[in-house]
Amino acid sequence: MMNFNEKIVFRKFLLDNTYFFLLCSLSLSLIVWIVQAVNFLDFISEDGHSFDIYFYFTVLNFPKIFKNILPIIFFISLFYTITKYEENNELKIFWINGINKVKLINVLIKYTFLFFFLQIFLTTLLSPALQGKARSYLKEYNMDFFPSLLQEKKFIDTVSNLTIFVDSKDENGNFNKIFLKDKLNSKIEKFQIIYAEKGTIQSENNDKFLVLHNGEIITIKPNANVNEKSTKISFETTKLNLAKFSTKTTTFPKIQELSTFILASCLNSNPEKKFKNKYLQCNERTKPFVVQEFFKRIYLPIYIPLLMLIACLQITKSKDNFDYNRFKFILFLYAVLILSLSEISIRYIANKNIYEKIFLILPIFLFLLNYLFLKKKLSVRLTN
Repeated sequence: MMNFNEKIVFRKFLLDNTYFFLLCSLSLSLIVWIVQAVNFLDFISEDGHSFDIYFYFTVLNFPKIFKNILPIIFFISLFYTITKYEENNELKIFWINGINKVKLINVLIKYTFLFFFLQIFLTTLLSPALQGKARSYLKEYNMDFFPSLLQEKKFIDTVSNLTIFVDSKDENGNFNKIFLKDKLNSKIEKFQIIYAEKGTIQSENNDKFLVLHNGEIITIKPNANVNEKSTKISFETTKLNLAKFSTKTTTFPKIQELSTFILASCLNSNPEKKFKNKYLQCNERTKPFVVQEFFKRIYLPIYIPLLMLIACLQITKSKDNFDYNRFKFILFLYAVLILSLSEISIRYIANKNIYEKIFLILPIFLFLLNYLFLKKKLSVRLTN
């Protein structure tokens, strides 16, 4: 049982670390998010998505950024908090007043599991759900920004199966001398070449239409008979429904955007009974990637308690030791090595060999090893 003084000390230490963690993690996440948001501007400038789609897509990707940096920021925050307490002689005051170092480690283990479960929640539930939602917004693609994409004397292939060239356009959105190549069928080589003197974009029933005036439509079938290879039709006015065209942006969800339930169902599926899902083809080719993603979500957070113990190794040395700074540097390199191993392990986890077993056991083994070493080291110092 902790006495009253210990509760106050531990509460202050944990609050200081939590405040620093929130400050660093949210600040860094925001910086990364802004940089990523700038890269996503292509959704508007090149892919023709509306600003609403761009906004929703970028915002819903924020939890992904946060969960990716959580382990390293957690280690840095705890490492910094312990260093600050040591530099300010606060740790020395704790020990002089009888604060038990082993008890502090046990309290930090319980505290760390809050971050462990937070990471599990982010990786298994929140992040995949919001990423999937963000990808679904791209399916609701509309042509609101299509006029702004059309530039004079440039071939534009922003949307699939359509290439368009505009000789000039005026301030009112009217186009002059328009050429279009519309691929009519993806299975056979059949396409239309459309030429028009003028054109405008109009809205009808929430759909966008390209209205063309005074032109010709040439339909070409390269593999047809000689007499059927091409047909030509002249028109005074025709409409091209832009709703039938889709963006070239990937709208099919990636594995990391699928729910954990779908991944688990794929892994537990019987080879004789095929797993059916419209977003995932579960077979021998895709299963290794599913295993890696599932492992990344469920198992990698276990490295967080190990990082906590590495940061706590600082209390085994005082700042008065001549090699204290070198010792801190070695600990930091140790943590970087552990983080690197955690990322490397993802590549080997689906190989079904000895490496898979090693990487599965490694974080648990290292946690127990570091905990026993830390406990023994502190116990020896206490007896002395």
